[in-house]
Amino acid sequence: MSQTMVIFGASGDLTSRKLIPAIYSLHQKKRLPADTQIVGFARTAFTHEAWRQRLAESTARFVGTQFDTATWDALAPRIFYCPGSVDNAADFQKLNSLLQEMEGGGSAARLYYLAIAPQSYAPAVAHLGAAGLAGEQQGPRRVVVEKPFGTDLASARQLNRQIHEVFAESQVYRIDHYLGKETVQNVLVLRFGNTIFEPVWNRNYICHVEITAAESLTVGQRAGYYDTSGVLRDMLQGHLLQLLALTAMETPVRFEAAAVRDEKVKVLRAVRPLRAEDIATHTVRGQYRGYLSEPGVRPDSQTATFAAVKLYIDNWRWQGVPFYLRSGKAMSCATTQLVIQFREPPYMLFEGGPRDQCDANRLVIQIQPAEGIQLHFHTKVPDAGMQLRMTDLDFRFRDKFAGPMPEAYQRLLLDAMNGDASLFARADEVESAWSIVDPIQQAWDTASQPPLLTYEAGLWGPGEATPWMEQQGHLWFDTCPVLH
Repeated sequence: MSQTMVIFGASGDLTSRKLIPAIYSLHQKKRLPADTQIVGFARTAFTHEAWRQRLAESTARFVGTQFDTATWDALAPRIFYCPGSVDNAADFQKLNSLLQEMEGGGSAARLYYLAIAPQSYAPAVAHLGAAGLAGEQQGPRRVVVEKPFGTDLASARQLNRQIHEVFAESQVYRIDHYLGKETVQNVLVLRFGNTIFEPVWNRNYICHVEITAAESLTVGQRAGYYDTSGVLRDMLQGHLLQLLALTAMETPVRFEAAAVRDEKVKVLRAVRPLRAEDIATHTVRGQYRGYLSEPGVRPDSQTATFAAVKLYIDNWRWQGVPFYLRSGKAMSCATTQLVIQFREPPYMLFEGGPRDQCDANRLVIQIQPAEGIQLHFHTKVPDAGMQLRMTDLDFRFRDKFAGPMPEAYQRLLLDAMNGDASLFARADEVESAWSIVDPIQQAWDTASQPPLLTYEAGLWGPGEATPWMEQQGHLWFDTCPVLH
């Protein structure tokens, strides 16, 4: 069956920077079905040829040395453009006519990608339904929705209701590009494809877990959006809770969408809700110095650009193990990493051995920039009696596998075309994540607890975050990054 992908918001940055380069790379690798066609839909008035030429230039820029003119020329005739607005019902009828013409009136699978502003999701979906573009009489119809999916639990539920008026849940693919990264998927393989990790992946052996997504850049041109969002909505609700779910989930009965997502939802539902009185002691928030001077930021803004949150998962595997989620702008470096801190040995035989949890074994899974894994363990220092020293074993993807790491959108687009929703969020998963974040955000907005701390750009967030961690008997694993 032929495949048609319709990109709403086709003249935007996401399309030129990520989506079309991903489609080109899939075509170059011969993974894109030969009968796949791409249709762009946006307000800007392009002809088919004018849009192809613009995409040729942007794709060459973003793909870099992997770009090949002959390969693009083979793909370009399958790319089309339909000018229109997601707010205009008549334009969807025009789109329908173009699709019917392209597909010859026969059966075809269609993927609608909403690369548009979040406030346009509901109107676009409603117009798709009204134009008869959502029905599956002539083939599968799927819709990809970009984050942010709502701004709180109430808006996420409302958006789910609006989408479900047109599309069944099985047709909806809520995308988070983090889940397309090779190292994120490797968390599942590490745990469930090996026998050495799973027996110790529990409260008996693990002291605590750190999940950090640090960005060295300031908010920059995103200040207008970011000042109404903040770090909790921008990073914790999506990326960090997704990583928490993959780290803490039970083994699914099989590797398929329903089973994987069932286990992720169980974890999120098991996260202990933070009471109002807990938020002052279980969270740290900060704002980098200079944020108030960013263009588009309110002069009295209380928006947090840094967050550290301690969560507990109330189930048998993780009872009593704290999960520390941390993210921030203008930090010491750009790194996303998952740190599994193991407990110290029950009895230390050797002089100079570990004296606290910070010196015990740890497993570091680096999501980016240099994807890989590092295991820290003790060895004997030569010619020094029985003195111990922490050393490490490294695994880097680029050392073991030839070629550049694939962009996350390649995997996710191909999965969506093939109807595999394993790496996409389900409605109840999104709502469960918002139910964790909402109480924190509400306390920060209304009770001003904990206080909004200031930190200098280039540091690991507010200085107060370090004693906060030390009071709990731990130290942050602050290394920029462990793999290069």
